[in-house]
Amino acid sequence: MVGAPPALTRLAAAVAFRATVTLMLAAAVPGAFAAPAAYVVTGNCRDGQPHGAYELRMRDGTLRVAGAFTRGKRTGTFLFWSTSGARIALLPYDDDLLSGTVALWHSAGNPKTEPGPKLAAVYANGRRAGGTRSWYRDGRPRAEFRYENDVLTEARAWTTTGASLPESEARALAVRDLTADEQFYTTLEAIVRDNPPQCEGIGRKP
Repeated sequence: MVGAPPALTRLAAAVAFRATVTLMLAAAVPGAFAAPAAYVVTGNCRDGQPHGAYELRMRDGTLRVAGAFTRGKRTGTFLFWSTSGARIALLPYDDDLLSGTVALWHSAGNPKTEPGPKLAAVYANGRRAGGTRSWYRDGRPRAEFRYENDVLTEARAWTTTGASLPESEARALAVRDLTADEQFYTTLEAIVRDNPPQCEGIGRKP
């Protein structure tokens, strides 16, 4: 927005970000494109609990989720793809809690096009601990935050044109981002929760 007032530029950036989150949520929500019965689950069980490699595919073979369980708890990396086959998220787990670097990608218009990074956030035992970085769709830096035990300690952010935001606005952006990110993670996790391997005592009844 060349020549636009800074406040208008910041508002446009915030609206664009919210629109991107909405699109990503729409791509991830099972009911938006397919009923639960349209998924094919591949996984193993031990003692009535998910255990080992896990995959969730559409009926047409499109891979939506790949990960692993250890005695019912998510472990290691869970990768998520949209209904069009574009990679959208990587969630790392240790003993069912986010631990490691969460990565999100911008939605790609063409599944053959490598999506650009949207977010990289470090977690430890389910809490943000370390650096969180986000990028605009064109690859420009959007924000850099630092957390210690889930508490925001540093915040920097930029407009779409590269202008620095005041620290107060950067911190406000961090709060909004955290809410949107957690909502998105919850949506992704619901796909796995609602489509477990058919172990004794869990999952859908026939």
